[in-house]
Amino acid sequence: MFIMDAHCDTLMDIVEGHRRLADRDKGGQLDLERMMEAGVSAQVFAIYVPPQYLPGGGARRALQYVDAFYREIEENSDKLVFATSGRDVEEAYEEGKIAALLSIEGGEALDGCIELLRIFYRLGVRLMTLTWSLRNELADGAFESRTGGGLTRFGVEVLEEMDRLGMVVDVSHLSEAGFWDVMEVSKRPVIASHSNSKTLCDHPRNLTDDQARAIAQKGGVIGVNFAGYFLGEERRSLAGVVDHIDHFASLIGPECIALGSDFDGLPDEQLPDELKDVSSLGKVAEELAARGYSESAIQGIMGENLLRAVRAVIG
Repeated sequence: MFIMDAHCDTLMDIVEGHRRLADRDKGGQLDLERMMEAGVSAQVFAIYVPPQYLPGGGARRALQYVDAFYREIEENSDKLVFATSGRDVEEAYEEGKIAALLSIEGGEALDGCIELLRIFYRLGVRLMTLTWSLRNELADGAFESRTGGGLTRFGVEVLEEMDRLGMVVDVSHLSEAGFWDVMEVSKRPVIASHSNSKTLCDHPRNLTDDQARAIAQKGGVIGVNFAGYFLGEERRSLAGVVDHIDHFASLIGPECIALGSDFDGLPDEQLPDELKDVSSLGKVAEELAARGYSESAIQGIMGENLLRAVRAVIG
């Protein structure tokens, strides 16, 4: 089965020197050995710039992540392939290797410069969440709902340039007003890489039913997050993850659902007991099968839907 996950924060551990991708015995929720055990075919690795580097240090910190990512690719080239297109992902799958895609989690990394967007694209970044949960130069984040703010003029410029370049716009962490601005401005499919249903868990980071419908209408996908924060504490379980998949599937169809684990971006206690690390991803497919999902629907949710949406943008 082709398995593709839309979001992990493993590069944060690597850039801070805690461990390397080939290390299994130094903690973390995702590493190369466990990815291979799970049969992961493609993984999106996020660049996240913490607030202490802002303002003014976003690009420098992001470039340190890029360097760490490149080093991991070079040192694990027998197992890992740097993918900048859908064809790269497919070729890696055919060769039995894992495709690694690079994303930016939060436009803070641009330091307010459109030129840096183009530079990051040339370095291989193919996806970007416009904000983390706070306000930046592009838009208000999900935790800034009091202002009612959406995209700034710079945010619109960035969005239009992402469309031109062929970069996937990721609306996770974005304010609702910003979300609807994206739906109006972007001409390509967009994704929510790691967000859940607000109907099942009323959290600012989750999506309303109308937002989910809008993503589907654009040909995008929603990567369901494994975090208890966004599942709802009573749903912090494998069954709870699939409850959110069920809700979205009944609303917009299983072809619009993907995985967005958020591994290594969460404390262990926020993960369901059955999904403590990447080696357990296959349990999602088992639970989907137990609930009567067809083989084709399961294959889509486990990876093919995400690849389709990403390939529609990056080629």
